[in-house]
Amino acid sequence: MIEVKNLHKKYENIIAVNDVSFKVDKGRTFGLLGPNGAGKTTTIKLLCGIIKPDSGTVSLNGRTDPTLIDVRRSLGVVPQTLAIYEELSAEKNLRFIGRMYGLDSQILNSRIAECLEIAGLSKRKKEKVAKYSGGMKRRLNMVCSLLHEPSILLLDEPTVGVDPQSRNLIFNTIEKIKKQGRTIIYTTHYMEEAERLCDTVAILDHGKILDIDNVANLIKKHGGPSHIEAEFEEIISDIEKIKKYVDNTEIQFENNIIRFKTSRPMESLAKLNQSGLRFHSIKVQTANLEDVFLNLTGRRLRD
Repeated sequence: MIEVKNLHKKYENIIAVNDVSFKVDKGRTFGLLGPNGAGKTTTIKLLCGIIKPDSGTVSLNGRTDPTLIDVRRSLGVVPQTLAIYEELSAEKNLRFIGRMYGLDSQILNSRIAECLEIAGLSKRKKEKVAKYSGGMKRRLNMVCSLLHEPSILLLDEPTVGVDPQSRNLIFNTIEKIKKQGRTIIYTTHYMEEAERLCDTVAILDHGKILDIDNVANLIKKHGGPSHIEAEFEEIISDIEKIKKYVDNTEIQFENNIIRFKTSRPMESLAKLNQSGLRFHSIKVQTANLEDVFLNLTGRRLRD
């Protein structure tokens, strides 16, 4: 379990982490969603004891000092910057890390083989990492954190700059790890990643958490209405008739197309169907985490 209380970190005139508090239960995945500079990486560094907070506390499985060796052994950290040796092979990278954790030789050999298989690098384990593609390096960076089978994983934007195949492999790996009961913190500025992987998401901007909830509740609270565009087979001649079937007076009409907003898209479409007009096509754009972030901060995730 992870528990953070009133965490604060300031660099000169910049507040990187501003009174951040959250709790992650065992076996759950917690997302920190925000743009570059939001404070995600600083939060990860505070959690694993690389830097000290100005105030506030961090508790990892009941231990409040992340700098202790036995606490760090319970952590698997995937930094945003690659933490692998390019002049070594994938196998030698893993062996070096395993020895640092004091893994028994027999156990280490088995874990290296498993991690290489997870990363899809078994056939190229002898090659120098310098020859790998960006996606391959990211996959190796990922499994280096899994070698010692930690109970907590801290993943700081692990898919930055990777190809779709590598990204999907990383996603599948995280989902498998979660099923094994590990506790995960996942930072990202890609809303689709947070939606797919995280049980709970914290919206972070300028070092401050704006809201924490599951994705569905965040969208319900902050996402705004859905947008509907309905195209009919015939030109709309009776505008007032259509308005009776849509609980929204702000309807845009264009020949045989109408556009409107609604908080209940399926119910609105069902009512509209009672008008007797035949649909040619329907487009429904529902709110997502990007809309949540925009409505909370006034800017897009990638601004």
